[in-house]
Amino acid sequence: MELVFATSNQNKIKELQALLPKKIKLKSLANLQLDHIKLEETGSTFQENALQKAKAIYLKKGLPTFAEDSGLVVNSLDGAPGIYSARYAGEEATDQDNNKKLLESLKNKADRSAYFIAVIVLYDGQEAHCFEGRCNGYIAMEAKGNEGFGYDPIFVPENFKQSFAELGLEKKNKISHRALALEKFREFLERLR
Repeated sequence: MELVFATSNQNKIKELQALLPKKIKLKSLANLQLDHIKLEETGSTFQENALQKAKAIYLKKGLPTFAEDSGLVVNSLDGAPGIYSARYAGEEATDQDNNKKLLESLKNKADRSAYFIAVIVLYDGQEAHCFEGRCNGYIAMEAKGNEGFGYDPIFVPENFKQSFAELGLEKKNKISHRALALEKFREFLERLR
């Protein structure tokens, strides 16, 4: 089965390819020479953003397309950074910039609970199918670890003492928000046969 993954984020492609069954052939925007396209994220929810991206690529190529939108939700910051996770410290912000701003925002907060959420939407031209995964945890006092990306160095998942960046990709892929959403997505794909 061939599916298009509507992203140019090489870290997400690598992470998802490792989680998908081998029989699924994943095509990225680069494979389709569409990696120059800036996919809009103007929705007010993760689901709206994922659907918007999947539809945009489907309309260009006519191939079943899935897109993912994910982010970090911090309870004491009224859900921030939320859908703005990738650009929390500004449009051109690096992961380090975003982490620094978040740690600064939490400086005087007792509640550091947070969760990562991932929403995958598959659009086939007629229907949209949605799959959600959440990973609860908290924001550490400082960044630790050098594996992963984004907020991984400061996010400690529930029942662990290490950040995602310390746990490593193999362990993260078993418990992450994206892994949980992808498991539901994979089960759906298996039922299509």
